[in-house]
Amino acid sequence: MADLFPDTLPEGSPPSEPRADAPLADRLRPRTLEEVVGQEHLTGPEGAIGRMVAAGRLSSMILWGPPGTGKTSIARLLAAAVGMRFEAVSAVFSGVADLKKAFAAADKAAEAGQRTLLFVDEIHRFNRAQQDGFLPFVERGTVTLVGATTENPSFELNAALLSRAQVLILHRLDAAALEKLLERGEELEGPLPLTAEARSALVASADGDGRFLLNQAETLYAAKIEKPLGPAELGSFLQRRVAVYDKDREGHYNLISALHKSLRGSDPQAALYYLARMLTAGEEPLYVLRRLVRFASEDIGLADPQALVQCLAAKDAYDFLGSPEGELAIVQACLYCATAPKSDAAYRAQKASWRSAKETGSLMPPQNILNAPTKLMKDIGYGKGYAYDHNSEDAFSGANYWPEEMEPQTYYAPAERGFEREVLKRMEWWDKRRRELRGE
Repeated sequence: MADLFPDTLPEGSPPSEPRADAPLADRLRPRTLEEVVGQEHLTGPEGAIGRMVAAGRLSSMILWGPPGTGKTSIARLLAAAVGMRFEAVSAVFSGVADLKKAFAAADKAAEAGQRTLLFVDEIHRFNRAQQDGFLPFVERGTVTLVGATTENPSFELNAALLSRAQVLILHRLDAAALEKLLERGEELEGPLPLTAEARSALVASADGDGRFLLNQAETLYAAKIEKPLGPAELGSFLQRRVAVYDKDREGHYNLISALHKSLRGSDPQAALYYLARMLTAGEEPLYVLRRLVRFASEDIGLADPQALVQCLAAKDAYDFLGSPEGELAIVQACLYCATAPKSDAAYRAQKASWRSAKETGSLMPPQNILNAPTKLMKDIGYGKGYAYDHNSEDAFSGANYWPEEMEPQTYYAPAERGFEREVLKRMEWWDKRRRELRGE
């Protein structure tokens, strides 16, 4: 939503009153930091912002949080709370020329004894070179930078900029905070035409976004509804907020991490929840299937060899059926993986053997297991003494297969769970027979 307050406020001025016909969300913008809801961990007396305001001095900061949680409001109120001039730019609509203009104005204000708080909305949308442009002005105190972002600063902002600013995390608004916003709206517009159950459904539909909630409330007021709506009528009248989920950003990685760890922790209910979160938000089903296939090898392995088969079968079923029918096969694979016995022995074995291969370089295998397709190779000893295991008792010769310069290694250590318990028994039997054949 466009901000109806002016972009530049004189030193120490509170934000001006919005117009009477402004959207409800703007008319309800907090006038003091104490009125900001849901972020008391920052704005309260013991919070980072509360402490800075009490000291009368701000440091540069990045406000990181979901949409509709108060980032812009906090920035404006900060300037007024410590007597600073406020100037705002948006990374969506501003370029280098706008930044130069803002810095020049801040320099001029500094000459007159005014400090400037420069608020940069959507700061993550500036490229790396543009972000570097802030550094000299922040370092010499021309501006105190307050950036706002919905994206993880670790991924989106330069390390140099992050080292000069505190990252303050705003929380998604909980039900109590959203209810407080509705009560403030009702003080202006009157009671909402909703039953108690529908009111709870309205709060839940906002998904933690205060601005979205107030916009929904304003739609209800504008409709002049005479009889209170129940949950079903409300659902038909209003749309639910679409969950925040960008396939190439943090929400994507957070949910796939949650899915993977729920599977690893053998919690099929939580795994289904995160699977549903991803697929209903529009995640590509084949991406989820790729992660399940990887999980089957990384976290189950030979503890249940059928896990990999199930995941690949789910991929084939989805390819064959498409959506939505094929998504049930993904659910089946997810449940199989969550309830299967777990072992990362194959994963550990891969890491250890890869490391060993890199360290040992080009060691030759022992000559007895080298291929000898030519007479010359046979003459120089290739394949000499090879014991064909099927000709041995129990189809096991106990021969040495390691390079002469290398001691035998143990990479794979099966867990005593699921099918790997049987694999472990086999390996122990082979080790015992090997020692017997060598006379140990």
